[in-house]
Amino acid sequence: KLEPQGEILDGNIIVGTNWAQDAGVYEFTMGVNGQKVKGRYTFIYLFEDGEWKISQHHSSVMPEAGKAQVINEAEVRNLFQLWNSALATQDPVAVARRYARKAVLLPTVSDVPRTDFDLIKDYFVGFLKKKPQGEILESNVTIGHDWCQDAGIYEFTMGVNGDKVKGRYSFVYVWEEDDQWKISHHHSSAMPEAFLGPAPKPVIPGKKEVKKEKKVNGTKETDAEFA
Repeated sequence: KLEPQGEILDGNIIVGTNWAQDAGVYEFTMGVNGQKVKGRYTFIYLFEDGEWKISQHHSSVMPEAGKAQVINEAEVRNLFQLWNSALATQDPVAVARRYARKAVLLPTVSDVPRTDFDLIKDYFVGFLKKKPQGEILESNVTIGHDWCQDAGIYEFTMGVNGDKVKGRYSFVYVWEEDDQWKISHHHSSAMPEAFLGPAPKPVIPGKKEVKKEKKVNGTKETDAEFA
């Protein structure tokens, strides 16, 4: 019912008199859903009635499959560069391929949640016309079992006109069956104070409040920061 098709990834052969052994690692692609499953195998073949037949077939799951994929905070932050490099190709397909099979993209400049490959690709067809390149300004990383999160503030420089645009972001990455970190969830939004006006700054323990004056339309305004 799963419609499996197998491929040998690593085979090791021994040949004897009227018998042969092939042992190694194979991978099945399930036709019903495209899922890929690796396993270890041993086949022992005997020559009977003028043809080779399987005398023993041992198949088992990969023993390290349950282990979490190891990644550190610096490597999580660097996953952004894979996505940013895809932006630099100006190819919406290349960008969409950085997202997981069941990814959700909540983009900055579209009301439509992008929940599959075609919808994600469609968003970047328009966005890439601005030739964006991103830089992370503030990052906060969390690491779990085969998933990780990077959330904070990034800034884009638009190659078409040099405009710089800041935004808030969250990336949730998952370790996919193709042995790659892919974006499972990406939420990007404009900086809210740019539209709603400045909000009171939070009090940060151990840091001293510093008041700075600036002129806005000829009027002095005071901002509070902590240093």
